[in-house]
Amino acid sequence: MKYNFNITTIDKYIIRKFIGTYFFAIILIIGIVIIFDISEKIDDFVDKSAPLKEIVFNYYANFVPYYMNMFSPMFVFIAVIFFTSKLAANSEIIAILAGGISFKRMMYPYMLSAFAIALFSLLLNLFVIPSANKGRIDFEQSYIKKKYENTGRNMHYQISPGTFMYVESFSTWNNTAYKFTLESVEGHRIKSKLSAETARWDSTAGSWKLRNYHLREYIGNSEVIKSGTNLDTTLVITIDDFYRRKKTVETLNYYQLNELIDTQEMRGDQMVKYALIEKHTRFALPFSAFILTVIGVSLSSQKRRGGIGLNIGIGIALSFSYILFLRFSQMFVHTGALPPAIALWLPNAIYAVVAVFLYRIAPK
Repeated sequence: MKYNFNITTIDKYIIRKFIGTYFFAIILIIGIVIIFDISEKIDDFVDKSAPLKEIVFNYYANFVPYYMNMFSPMFVFIAVIFFTSKLAANSEIIAILAGGISFKRMMYPYMLSAFAIALFSLLLNLFVIPSANKGRIDFEQSYIKKKYENTGRNMHYQISPGTFMYVESFSTWNNTAYKFTLESVEGHRIKSKLSAETARWDSTAGSWKLRNYHLREYIGNSEVIKSGTNLDTTLVITIDDFYRRKKTVETLNYYQLNELIDTQEMRGDQMVKYALIEKHTRFALPFSAFILTVIGVSLSSQKRRGGIGLNIGIGIALSFSYILFLRFSQMFVHTGALPPAIALWLPNAIYAVVAVFLYRIAPK
């Protein structure tokens, strides 16, 4: 059977209802979230004398896109459930099907709307939200949370192929690394080893200043030893690498995130799992719009004795369970049970099976 995929009046009506209800749900729920957030953080704002301009433009203006995208699956589900239930309650779906439009063809405008929302969410994830997160996290660091301190110890990095660095500890108070060692290896043989009591970052010169250093160079069968009080050296690793924390990945756009992943994988940095989780989440979350749309239409396309309220309750429960499952799946990565590419797409795979099942049993 051939289907006409030209946009009809009914298609435009469904798309308008879907998109309109989606953004209405965003405005309503984000408004409620902001009210609760203000009531929770008002004491911090007052205690630390946060300027009103920064609260509005640096925090809440960047707060909205972050949480809007985080709860996008719930907004999609609520939108689909709400207006489709109204269509079913008013017998409009019966009229559409009786007019010769199949249930499969009726899904077409729904999927077009889901595509628009998924694309919107993906663009936000890759390019808009990272910049917004930077402003939001900086504000939280200044007025809500304690100043970041690097508490890592015994840090090992491969800063380039064959070059390895070790730092016993790093102080964010004076930007100094303690018990610094830099080794250059060729094959199974050490070419040179540079060690120092401290390595302090010089922001003006953009280099590291070593104090009480010892340099051993192995040339053939001979060893050359040099030592001194001070030595300036330039490394691939900069001060930014020591200030990088778990939430840093949220502030990087798509290209910066890929660059960080390549660098961290080359260095053998354990923090790479946070970057991989962030990358796969950015793609998995928008894709859920298609799956949750199918589930929503399948659940709400028939009149129910409980009315719209029951369908909305089911929709909220399922959307929250999806969001929780997506967050919980990150634990599989941290425990090493599953690689990020599988763990972060697992909720979509499971809910896709549920969507196919509900679609097949939906009254047509």
